Amino acid sequence: MTPRVADDAFIAPGAVVIGDVEVGPEANIWFHSVLRGDVNSIRVGARTSIQDSSVVHVSRVRYGTEIGADVVIGHRAMIHACVLEDGCFVGMGATVMDGAVVEGGAMIAAGALVTPGKKVKRDELWTGTPAAFKRELTKEERAYMAESAARYVALGREYRRNLA
Repeated sequence: MTPRVADDAFIAPGAVVIGDVEVGPEANIWFHSVLRGDVNSIRVGARTSIQDSSVVHVSRVRYGTEIGADVVIGHRAMIHACVLEDGCFVGMGATVMDGAVVEGGAMIAAGALVTPGKKVKRDELWTGTPAAFKRELTKEERAYMAESAARYVALGREYRRNLA
């Protein structure tokens, strides 16, 4: 399968997007990230940011990976065969494993490990290894998540323009 990438998405030099992968409008995949849809599908929604050295993969039989719109995935995150709903945030170095669901508006802290099958509810902050509910997000944290997604869309546009 050949990846399908929206015309206005930004794929950084050195990033690898292979297999059954769809990248939505204005999404941005940063340097040295790998999206490997070789044995199942990966879907990346509009305006989503997958930052440097992150890995997105799938499970052969049970799970593809679905990443919604306006999601921010921090540097060096590992996203494997899970669902990240619209507007959620995954911190740097975090891992989200098979069958896990991170609902829209939820935040996974940097370095956290969301184990297989866990469900992180809307507006919750999960931290630790293994990750567990820490507290409800503040109004300021929710605003920061939305602002982060918008900033990366603008930065991706700038990079597309300058690297074209």
